[in-house]
Amino acid sequence: MSSDVVKLEVADRVAVVTLNRPPVNAINAELRERLIAIFDAATDRDDIRCLVLTAQGKVFCAGADLRQRPDPSQAGAFWHHNRLTRETGNAIRECAKPVIAAVNGAALGAGFGLMASCDIMMASENAVFGMPEIDVGLAGGAAMLNELLGRSWTRRLMFTGDRIGAAELHRLGVLDSVWSQEELLPAALSMARRIAEKSPLGIKYAKTSCNMVALMPPRDAYRFEQNFTHELAKTEDAVEARTAQLEKRKPVFKGR
Repeated sequence: MSSDVVKLEVADRVAVVTLNRPPVNAINAELRERLIAIFDAATDRDDIRCLVLTAQGKVFCAGADLRQRPDPSQAGAFWHHNRLTRETGNAIRECAKPVIAAVNGAALGAGFGLMASCDIMMASENAVFGMPEIDVGLAGGAAMLNELLGRSWTRRLMFTGDRIGAAELHRLGVLDSVWSQEELLPAALSMARRIAEKSPLGIKYAKTSCNMVALMPPRDAYRFEQNFTHELAKTEDAVEARTAQLEKRKPVFKGR
């Protein structure tokens, strides 16, 4: 399997993951497997503390490659395809390191889903988002859309295939920020470097908390976070962070 469909560059503890399947970065099985491998490995790599997911060209991702739809007459093909599809997003969500989306163009269908799996979402001014599955006789994405947008917008995008621009998605509170095409990646890298300077243990616990509390009632979620805070308080990094604050210097974290 070629690694060219997704490029990986690591510098200053930040990994840039670039979709590289011209012309529109449509997702096929090879691209999915490569993404899963990269984000799974990132959890264990000490040289990576934050990741930026972006794409080459003018399109972030036009969705799943329709030329590689599973053959329903082949036993198990459909379910294997669906499993691989689910695990692509899960690999991003479950990666112990934060992932920033730098959406440089259209993010449609599964491409929209890739962005939604990230922790922080930035986009360029020309980016558009949509779920065009209804236009090719399919349906999917309601769970993702409902988490981001709520009832009315979820149904509108699902039923019509309409596209929504970056400015509107920012107004609705989905996107962190919107940038010019030239400013997008530098802005995402700046955010990633700031995160990479934090305690790696603290960031790991913080991401796990964000993922888990979304599944809990508020009372249980607060208790869950308190337990994490208790465990973190006993680490060397926590002591170093407090000491550095008092001594007005930059902390040196060891990840323990």
